[in-house]
Amino acid sequence: MLAALKRHLKTAGWTAATIAQKLQIGEATAKRWLAGKALTIDRLTALADLCDLSLSELVRETERPAARLARELTLAQERALMADEFMALMFFTILSGYPPEETAADFELPISMVEGALVRLERLALIDRLSGGRVRALVDRTVVWRKAPMRQLFETRMKAQFMAIDFAAPETPYASEVVKLSPQGAAALAELIEEYRRRVQLLAEHDRETSHLPASWYTMLAVMRPLDLSGLERLRG
Repeated sequence: MLAALKRHLKTAGWTAATIAQKLQIGEATAKRWLAGKALTIDRLTALADLCDLSLSELVRETERPAARLARELTLAQERALMADEFMALMFFTILSGYPPEETAADFELPISMVEGALVRLERLALIDRLSGGRVRALVDRTVVWRKAPMRQLFETRMKAQFMAIDFAAPETPYASEVVKLSPQGAAALAELIEEYRRRVQLLAEHDRETSHLPASWYTMLAVMRPLDLSGLERLRG
């Protein structure tokens, strides 16, 4: 039950610091409660109240078989997201663990617009809507986009952001490397890219839970390709 409660607290944006402030306890005490230490029924109830949950709702959720998250989207789901960029934005932020109301506030979006996207996402079986206005993704966060629609969406909407980067600017953080790899080595490098993505997700979670500073939205890209040797023709003369 504690694991379920912690998921709800995280989805609602609660951290040990904000819990401590709301419940007028020390941050160290809040961390102990979240670790299951000295957690009485009254304290568990107080934490659940932060998410507008009752203990009975938590118990029922714990008793339900855990839903298996989809590891990839259907072609129809990807096509629907590609056709509606705003719905895609809402899906990606929910998939990353951010509640819709936080996204709406960050991007100054009208609630009616957000609600419309949530209705469509639920119909597509991409999210589940819970009590208290909460939502959860029905797709694993480590989903790999292998089908054409989502790759095309990245090509048309996200690629330009990276191509516009001034790599000569000293404030631009990036890393590049040229290596010679066997097919096995290239496959291992592709897996390293996926591992890097997972580590970025963990970093975002940790920062959300521990930082007291204002946060901004970032996008990152990790990619590999065969080296283009066409420029050697000019050098050869």
